[in-house]
Amino acid sequence: MIEDPLGLPGTGLVAFGSFTFDPDSAGSVLVVPRTVLGRRAGRAWLTTVGDRQEPAQAAGAAAGPGMVRWHDGSLAAPDWERAVATAVARIRSGALAKVVLARDLFATAAADIDVPLLLQRLAGRYPDCYTFACAGLAGATPELLIRRQDAHISSLVLAGTVPRGRDRSDDEALGASLLASAKDTEEHEYAVAGVRATLAPLCDHLEVDSRPSLLKLANVQHLATCVTGKLPWGECGPAHSVLSLVAALHPTGAVCGTPTDVAMDVIRELEGMDRGRYAGPVGWVDTEGNGEWGIALRCAEIAGPRARLFAGCGIVAGSDPAAELAEAQAKFRPMQYAIDA
Repeated sequence: MIEDPLGLPGTGLVAFGSFTFDPDSAGSVLVVPRTVLGRRAGRAWLTTVGDRQEPAQAAGAAAGPGMVRWHDGSLAAPDWERAVATAVARIRSGALAKVVLARDLFATAAADIDVPLLLQRLAGRYPDCYTFACAGLAGATPELLIRRQDAHISSLVLAGTVPRGRDRSDDEALGASLLASAKDTEEHEYAVAGVRATLAPLCDHLEVDSRPSLLKLANVQHLATCVTGKLPWGECGPAHSVLSLVAALHPTGAVCGTPTDVAMDVIRELEGMDRGRYAGPVGWVDTEGNGEWGIALRCAEIAGPRARLFAGCGIVAGSDPAAELAEAQAKFRPMQYAIDA
């Protein structure tokens, strides 16, 4: 029996999940915590499963992991640049329009990596992101895949990236160049079109920003498009749960490519690795089908003193391998900071 006197999205029984990017990969998880402390719109609540749990003992003082050694993942930088060049050639031949290629980077520390400290650092530096930890995968993603609150849904599509500037003038110039970039706007439009095409048949009403805006984070700027909609009602409430919406949307053009099936095959061929749960959905669902799911970006798999970081870039016909490598390196920095600050 579930007792939920508040009846708000996220109260009552809640499951947290993290799914693999590739449906052919193993490792997806869905976890029901025994204790959840929630807060929404000035109200806080405690949910327990089973007998009421005793309060957890306070942890000791947080400590860094000591010396951290960094080393290449599946592909060294020159090899990854060659993979990007191969993808560009495929795109220019007409085989596909866009593909997202990712890299991994390994860290080995002198002591176990303190995940709560890592999350604290990420939340402090990237307050506009969704900070998460689920079954060993931790990070701070800027990208909202889908949120469902009763019949209302929303999504934030991100694609196209430049660094932050040295000062305000440089920052504004970089942002303006991103908004004017044919390569980046093309990459972004593919991602938006995919989300629109998926959600429109599922909604009574769908609104998509007419043009992208800038999302400015601590280290990079992204092109961003907001999508909002309203689901039809069935006999028992909104017609689609948040998990069914996640299944319909994933993988988006922002993390896979266009067309999806061709891009997925290119990723499997050229990346030289299994992404695991990187770039897969991560979030929560309650018993009413409400929930909030991001895309697991700016993240790492943590196991004791070891971490595997990920970063990816959207590749289109106008992509330059050296520039894409620089973008991927910039996307590693949030997790490098959180581990080795």
